[in-house]
Amino acid sequence: MKINDIILPDNALFLAPMEDVTDSPFRQICKEKGADMVYTEFISSEAIIRDSDIAMHKMSFEEAERPFGIQIFGGREEAMEGATKVAKANGPDLIDINFGCPVYKIVKKGAGSACLKDLDMMERMAGTVVDAAGDTPVTVKTRLGWDDSTIRIREVGLMLQSVGVKALTVHARTRCQKYKGDARWEYLKHLKDTPGLDIPIIGNGDADSPLAVKRMLDETGVDGVMIGRGAIGNPWIFEQSKHYLATGELLPEPTIDERIELCAHQLRLSVDHHGEQYGVIIMKKHYGKYLKGIRNGKKLRAAIMDEKEMQTILEKLYNFSKEELYAIA
Repeated sequence: MKINDIILPDNALFLAPMEDVTDSPFRQICKEKGADMVYTEFISSEAIIRDSDIAMHKMSFEEAERPFGIQIFGGREEAMEGATKVAKANGPDLIDINFGCPVYKIVKKGAGSACLKDLDMMERMAGTVVDAAGDTPVTVKTRLGWDDSTIRIREVGLMLQSVGVKALTVHARTRCQKYKGDARWEYLKHLKDTPGLDIPIIGNGDADSPLAVKRMLDETGVDGVMIGRGAIGNPWIFEQSKHYLATGELLPEPTIDERIELCAHQLRLSVDHHGEQYGVIIMKKHYGKYLKGIRNGKKLRAAIMDEKEMQTILEKLYNFSKEELYAIA
């Protein structure tokens, strides 16, 4: 699989951009566990052109994360053009446009999935970003449509290809579905079967287990699979999926010790990257998933949620009663 000059393995696995989740520490963890490509959480083009410290920090990355993409969103072409130039200067392997976020505060600004209501504007904006990016490839992540009456994903794919977009990721739900109901993979197959569409297509939506990853690949023919919520607290899904695709065998689930150790590893990376105050805060999104299924895991999570110092949290993680810990609920 190739995205411009970026060479990826067949059936490549991508970590989805997720706000307040896919920071550099989590991306590093997922790369260690087999993700073929990772992205920043989405970053506002308006914040980038204002030189916001938060936006600049979100664009920072480690070389170990490559191939790596910066995802941007916005409702103004001028801001997207300026943001693209700034993002390009940070040296990513590609720039990704978010045309799919369903959140109201994004949509009301004409950004994210709002672009699905105005394909002419989407075309202009994508072309503007491609031109501003120069030799840095541009990709797009979007949804099937705004609602069932506006599903024109085959047309969208051809249109984006025509302006120079090098790959397209589709979350197989409409904006109106948000994250409810089943992802509609049949549309991914229709998209892949579109005459004249040659760019790689990456499927997203409900690929939350090795079996689901294989089923998406088999049923739709997509070139790669993007994993989102299924990776939170479970970065092992990438190596598990690769092993299953290669052998047809499922790897055993990680042990409790492995869960605790990887959680602690991510906490250390988080504090190193963000500083102790914010590094501890952002990890709160991950504890529940790492500890899911562990007997009295909720008790451990409650014990560390209000702690503000990394060392105290590490001590509680490692010292949690073995009698309570070593059993799966």
